[in-house]
Order: sequence, then C-alpha cells, then structure tokens
Amino acid sequence: MEASARLREAARTEVARVFWLLRTFVLRAGELSGAGDELFFLSREEILTVLGGDRTPLAAVPARRAAYEGYRALPTYPTLIRGEFDPQTWAADPNRRADLFDAQDATPATDTVAGSPASGGVVEGIARVVATVEEGEVIRPGEILVTTVTNIGWTPLFTRISAIVTDVGANLSHASIVARELGIPAVVGCGNATTRIRTGDRIRVDGGRGTVDVLEPADATPGPA
Repeated sequence: MEASARLREAARTEVARVFWLLRTFVLRAGELSGAGDELFFLSREEILTVLGGDRTPLAAVPARRAAYEGYRALPTYPTLIRGEFDPQTWAADPNRRADLFDAQDATPATDTVAGSPASGGVVEGIARVVATVEEGEVIRPGEILVTTVTNIGWTPLFTRISAIVTDVGANLSHASIVARELGIPAVVGCGNATTRIRTGDRIRVDGGRGTVDVLEPADATPGPA
C-alpha cells in the first residue's frame, strides 16, 4: 500500500509537470506568433504550422472555442458513464444523477429521493441548495443543506444546518462523519438530490432510511429570500 501510494503521488507530480511544460510552450508560441490564447484550441501540429508562418489553422478556432464554452457551461459529468452519452440531453434532464449515467436504465423517477443512510434521525425543514462552499454564507440556521459533495472546508457550515443531503458520498464520506459527530441526519450518495430539490422546498430527511421527501414545493411554501 505504501509503495502504491508513493507511485500514485509520483505519477500525479509528473502529470502536473508535463502539463506545466505544455502550457508554457503554448503561451510562448502565442507570444511569438501573435495568436495569443487561440493556440490552446489547436493541436501540436497546427501550432507548429502557425509558428512556421501559415495561419490557416486559426480559422478553426472560433468554432472550437464556441464548442468549448458550450461544454464548459454544462454541469460536471457523472463519475460513471455507461452507454451512449449526450451531454446536452443529460443536462436538460431534471432527474439526472451526478454520480451515474446508465443509458440502459429505464427505471421511472419516484417522488422520493433515495441515498445512503449515513446519520440517523428525521428532520423536516426548508432546503437550501448550495453548489460551492463560497455560497455557504446564504444558509440560514436550521435549514437543510443540499449539495453535491462536501469536504473539510464545509465543516463550519454544519453548525447552522439541521440535516444534510448530498449527491455523492458514502458512510465514510466527510458529510457522513461530521453529521454523525454533530448528531444531525444525513442522506448521502443520492445522485440527483441537487436536481430534484430546490431552495425553499419543505422536505423531510430520514437519515435512518436514507430517504428525502419533498413535502411542499418552493412555489407553495414561503421560503428564504
């Protein structure tokens, strides 16, 4: 295990070093050719062509940049993808999962969001869907935090919330451990909690069963501003 861990870290270091070198090369090539960051949308061979004085490859940059911006605007892809995957179709699906996409799965969506029972207890309250820890300042005391995944940086926010629901995680994930330490219910690894639940929804979190039910949608419940 120790040897494998060292090899993993050595490999990660080499990957970072190689990408730093490649980035330095492209930035310098952009300065010499006057093409700037447009070269990041070209292959190595195309960059060398531009450096040789032929700017023809730059004609492809606008379309590639547009495609890049389009894909960049999409949510983070699922960790595991099985079968044919169309990013736009997946992103438009209100029931999409953040952890798994299976093109063969025809299971109909249910009203209950289900995950792993990580910390026992039942709590009803107003949901607060937060994408990043920087948005945590909007969380009001007693709200139920719904997010994709947490890490150590989220820990101070747990003192404000009455329960937590995540798309990604298991019983030894950060959210699970901190929730148990603080004695608040937690349902983790739901996959689609952040797409099924909206800020302002009144929900019930059952940390013992691993279920989350929307009792009243946000448009029917006076929610947080």
